[in-house]
Amino acid sequence: MLEDWTLPRLLPIGAILFNLLFILLAIAIEAYVFNSRLKFDKRTSIFYAIAINLFSSVIGWIVFYVIEPMLPIDLRTELINYIFFNTFKPSTQALIILTAFIIFFGTFLVKFFLLRGFSLLLNEEVGKKQEDTQNQRMKLRQANRYKLQNTHLFTTLLIANSLSYSAITLVLLFRPNFK
Repeated sequence: MLEDWTLPRLLPIGAILFNLLFILLAIAIEAYVFNSRLKFDKRTSIFYAIAINLFSSVIGWIVFYVIEPMLPIDLRTELINYIFFNTFKPSTQALIILTAFIIFFGTFLVKFFLLRGFSLLLNEEVGKKQEDTQNQRMKLRQANRYKLQNTHLFTTLLIANSLSYSAITLVLLFRPNFK
């Protein structure tokens, strides 16, 4: 399967530039939401927004390049026409909407696990040894606090991802069709 992969002779510069625009837009919006809702400082908010967006973008492109050769030839043709020429048949609109929902929730889950992993990895308290004298009530309270933080992190990331995807959708709707 890997021996069939070759470098393309024609690069979709427009798609690459739009992807860069979308990443920058998502970073700005999500960093603002992290700063305001999670009370991170600006530098930490920007770091988390950059990290989760770049990693999720790379994961998304890897998934795209793995799935694309498995598509039927008519879907591959439609996909290439959309990427290179910004055109698609009206009969594929339902498939595009379904794919957009799958991509939204897929990237949301990837971003959630990345943000949770980064916050656990970079938290100062993770490496510290817990005291053995903690009683059961303190452990229960701490577990409830982590559950609440996890829920707050989930809803905040859902809001941030929804806002960034809404902004990206607006950019896609208002971009000119060059034909």
